[in-house]
Amino acid sequence: MNTLIQTAFTHLEALLRFVAILQLGLAVLSFFLPRIMKWEGDISRMSLLVRDVFTIHSWFISITLIIWGVLTWRFAPEMAHAPTELSRWLCGAMGAFWGIRCVLQWLHYSPAHWRGIPSRTVIHWVLFVGYAAWTTVYGMAALQAGRVL
Repeated sequence: MNTLIQTAFTHLEALLRFVAILQLGLAVLSFFLPRIMKWEGDISRMSLLVRDVFTIHSWFISITLIIWGVLTWRFAPEMAHAPTELSRWLCGAMGAFWGIRCVLQWLHYSPAHWRGIPSRTVIHWVLFVGYAAWTTVYGMAALQAGRVL
């Protein structure tokens, strides 16, 4: 296990870049999520205020993921090899965000959305494992060199 951790830290820059690409992909996907998930009917039945808030929040989540993906890509070498207090805090914040998202994957979403539906069960688990991996990579960068936030 210790060797696995050492190997992960050795490849932290590559892991950060991989997470950056995946976040950018998720951001692009999120712009099309209502169409992909066939939510148009549900969204059209929302009150105007709720529909507007949903739309703006969806856009801002996507914009946030784009910003995080670009920042992670651009500053991956610093985050991995020469972390500053700012990069540690940024990685800590992003790790916390994805960690909370992991918890909400189980505590907020009703299992009725996915249980018994193989394709949705796979998506549920892929998202959970992916978010947990992102939490781990950002956590490693935040705690890099044994320094705690």
